[in-house]
Amino acid sequence: MPALLLDFGGVLDGPDSVPLTELVGELRALGVRTAVVSNDPGGAGAEALRRLGGGRVVDEVVLSGDVGLAKPDPRVYRYAADLLGVAPADCVFVDDLRVNVRAAVAVGMVGVHHVGVDVTVGELRILFGAPESAVTPGHGG
Repeated sequence: MPALLLDFGGVLDGPDSVPLTELVGELRALGVRTAVVSNDPGGAGAEALRRLGGGRVVDEVVLSGDVGLAKPDPRVYRYAADLLGVAPADCVFVDDLRVNVRAAVAVGMVGVHHVGVDVTVGELRILFGAPESAVTPGHGG
């Protein structure tokens, strides 16, 4: 898969998200295009989220308040895929809300329902063919 789209709230935020953030970096180094797709209202208060883009954490950041589209509207998934220069069928989408995962699957993406960092990291390693890390998530070094 050439692209990975992730929700922020409930997925990439929080202290236990480090293994997932590290995997995003690994995948980017392998050439996978990445984006955050969030229903954040945007505006001046969203600068911290926007700063995740440009290769700092992901390639692009799509905020509902900035683009006028919100999950689970199918258009936001297509918009994000277009922004990354890939077809929806070339994307994996990760979200903690099933309704958003189902909507991404309906436009042709592979959906991953985020229920925990270790599970999501494992799923993404399989989907992207990424090698297991030397440290098993949640078990230290």
